[in-house]
Amino acid sequence: QYMVRDDDMDYTIIALDVLRNHGFAFATTDIAEAWLRKLPIMCTYTAERVAYRNLVEQRTPPFTAYYRNPYRQWIGAQIRADAFGYVCPGRPQLAAELAWRDASLSHVKNGIYGEMWVAAAIATAFVTDDIDQIIDTATSEIPTESRFTQMVQDVRTWHQQYPDWKRCWDQIRDRYGHLHRVHTINNAALVLLGLLYGGNDLGKAIGIAVQ
Repeated sequence: QYMVRDDDMDYTIIALDVLRNHGFAFATTDIAEAWLRKLPIMCTYTAERVAYRNLVEQRTPPFTAYYRNPYRQWIGAQIRADAFGYVCPGRPQLAAELAWRDASLSHVKNGIYGEMWVAAAIATAFVTDDIDQIIDTATSEIPTESRFTQMVQDVRTWHQQYPDWKRCWDQIRDRYGHLHRVHTINNAALVLLGLLYGGNDLGKAIGIAVQ
């Protein structure tokens, strides 16, 4: 049996292919070339499709990320983070750097920070089970003065105030519910919600985030 493909998996496989061919020294243009050679445009969506179109029209990064791209702070880059965390166990700074090179093809600002944050968190999770340390380390890899960092601070504060995750979720909805449902910030907030209330119980963390 085969699992139906989706873009979450496509980009992990492409990232691993780029890493195999170019190593840690890969450039954003190497990601771009891999997309054009191996990723059909109809398998791309929102920010990635706009970036793809910009590449076809001979634009280069970082122009591909923001030229006529209203999706440039949506979740697309964040879902591409996994491979960069996997290949950097215990090296969150490198994981975040690799994620930045990837994300800047199609995203800007918080769209980039989301991928950096997830990659750094995964890399850190290889060497510690301390959720707060993982979050601290991942957040240290993105700009302090950003809406993403403010979101992390907000959710951690609400976690301290409310024992029930649903009350915390109410606060997330009230503060960030105006954002599009696939914006980076509100989606990362739900990941953080699961991590904080799930603790070291993976099933519970996933269950909370999915709910």
